[in-house]
Amino acid sequence: MIPLNEYLKNPCGTLSIPYWKNKNIITPEHIKVVHQIDYSAEDFSDFTDEPYFRLIHRLESIETFFLDGFYARTAEPEDIPLIVELINKSYMDISVSLEQISALTQLDVYDKNLWIIVYDKKTDSAVGCGIADFDGEAREGVLEWIQILPQYRGRKIGRLIVSELLCRMIGKADFATVSGKVNNASKPEILYRKCGFTGDDVWHILCRKD
Repeated sequence: MIPLNEYLKNPCGTLSIPYWKNKNIITPEHIKVVHQIDYSAEDFSDFTDEPYFRLIHRLESIETFFLDGFYARTAEPEDIPLIVELINKSYMDISVSLEQISALTQLDVYDKNLWIIVYDKKTDSAVGCGIADFDGEAREGVLEWIQILPQYRGRKIGRLIVSELLCRMIGKADFATVSGKVNNASKPEILYRKCGFTGDDVWHILCRKD
């Protein structure tokens, strides 16, 4: 178990996941998690490899981003079915259930103000959403779900969602983190860097081959 004071010195380089998750997750024996500094393909040839980037935002300078034709509002508990629908329509390889998303509201890191939905003003229809956590112990904000319907991508809605969540963390969190697959075809890392996230930490999630 990594002490909190050690984690806070270098969150993204110390752990592959947020501090609160590390306290609650036990890594299975067939999986190894290795930082890029310690990784060599030759040393782990018996494992499949999925690299993840992990970035940090110090919340010292946040651009308030406005996007004509769209607006964001706080999601209410009754909006969870809509959020599930948006997530499932936004991915080809991910499917979540109402129970899975509802369970997130029971976690200690749940913060209602960090659940948002974005609407198209012309049609008044939901086109994307964002979910972030807040760990009061580490004073860390964590971006978890950022998704935009496929037909609305390329219109800077992702930037609106991320910027809105970051602004809502001001005065509460000391920093924010986000992670994602390095090899994701949609290149989410580009979005996060445009919104002020920095860092070069990459973690390899290694699963032993059968």
